[in-house]
Amino acid sequence: MTKVPLTVRGAEKLRAELQQLKSVDRPRIIQAIADARAHGDLKENAEYHAAREQQSFAEGRIKDIEGKLSNAHIIDVTKHEPTGKVIFGATVLLSNEESGEEVTYQIVGEDEADIKAGMISVNSPIARALIAKQEGDVAVVQAPGGDIHFEIVEVRYE
Repeated sequence: MTKVPLTVRGAEKLRAELQQLKSVDRPRIIQAIADARAHGDLKENAEYHAAREQQSFAEGRIKDIEGKLSNAHIIDVTKHEPTGKVIFGATVLLSNEESGEEVTYQIVGEDEADIKAGMISVNSPIARALIAKQEGDVAVVQAPGGDIHFEIVEVRYE
């Protein structure tokens, strides 16, 4: 399987979620199943079926996170020399050449992407247009409404 890029912060969040699932949620669900079993007939026991559904979800999520972490290529952007070049993990200040509006994005892995927090997936059209460009360059993003020209104002490795 191919390595999936992940920032240090993204890897820490996944590890924290995995720890929560294994040490808190899993024991709670197991106890809920045991309590529901104690009530008798399992065929019509809604508590039992709900607990089993939670268990299925939690175990699936645990496997998903473990798989992602085992295939992760964790990139610490702070260890890179600040060259002004846009790379994975970099935070980029952009200026829309048409409107003058400025936006800031950090280029992160797919699982970390959150557009409201200014974190875009490395596979997004904007990130693909920015990668390997430098401060002062103009990146052309192909959007459904037409091309958008962004000037790269600043690149930070934080």
